[in-house]
Amino acid sequence: MTARLADIAAQAGVSEATVSRVLNGKPGVAAATRQSVLAALDVLGYERPVRLRQRSAGLVGLITPELDNPIFPALAQVIGQALTRQGYTPVLATQTPGGSTEDELTEMLVDRGVSGIIFVSGLHADTTADTQRYEQLRAQGVPFVLVDGFSPHVRAPFISPDDRAAMRLAVTHLLSLGHERVGLALGPKRFVPVQRKIEGFLRTMQDRLGLSPDEIESDLVQHSLYTLEGGQAAAGALLDRGCTAIVCASDMMALGAIRTARQRGLEVPDDVSVVGFDDSPLIAFTDPPLTTVRKPVPAMGQAAVRTLLEEIGGTPAPHSEFVFMPELVVRGSTASAPRRP
Repeated sequence: MTARLADIAAQAGVSEATVSRVLNGKPGVAAATRQSVLAALDVLGYERPVRLRQRSAGLVGLITPELDNPIFPALAQVIGQALTRQGYTPVLATQTPGGSTEDELTEMLVDRGVSGIIFVSGLHADTTADTQRYEQLRAQGVPFVLVDGFSPHVRAPFISPDDRAAMRLAVTHLLSLGHERVGLALGPKRFVPVQRKIEGFLRTMQDRLGLSPDEIESDLVQHSLYTLEGGQAAAGALLDRGCTAIVCASDMMALGAIRTARQRGLEVPDDVSVVGFDDSPLIAFTDPPLTTVRKPVPAMGQAAVRTLLEEIGGTPAPHSEFVFMPELVVRGSTASAPRRP
């Protein structure tokens, strides 16, 4: 028990005596301190004492796509920690290919009596999906917040990065290095973040190089999948069209693009520059370290929780979108355009 108290105290940043008072339900502990101790219990995997369990404010569901892309676990961690600090217990529900659908996961969470749900990159981001499912959820009285992908047809708060600005940052950086043949590799066109990235890319290329939007989109934009293999395939097509720089819509795609360049005997960044998107964990340690557009994950995750708790508390946010500014992080995968022979 002493070792356990010491672990919890260290995790919560309080004394062992304070931990003991919280675990034994004794008075004289500030609410915030008590919450820190309970959060430390959860983080370390200890069960809360039975008498303290009913103090939990309830369960909150978090539905994410597969966790292969490291940006989703990173966002889940931010959201989970923010919920725990507020006394809620996060329930992570992950979609996997061939596994449960978003609708099935939603039904499972509602059946378990969750206080609310946060959807990350769900069907709300797909312009071809039926949004009626969200209206049905609202009719059931379940508050929810949608992250990544705005829809004018869903009455709910949305949390998004500024995808257009992200492309402006990436393309401006590459043009300043002398690149003129800049390609864009991204996912299927039906997704809202993809459409916005294309808009930002087209506008910047048009403003800076005077190219027509049709010319840019047909020649310099390549759709694929948000995977390493998708990045490889898209990069191959763009390199065939003479691109000396490639902006990718995810870090995973960017790693695929670098792989394709190397398979062709090209050096990154000497022969071709590559920019990612997300700034996923560990991406600074790739070879070369990846220049990328950092998605504001901490700010977005905390805003999603804050907004959902306002919904749960009966002061719902308006049907609006909270947009967060990304940041260009320049590392070793971009350099001056190669000199023409």
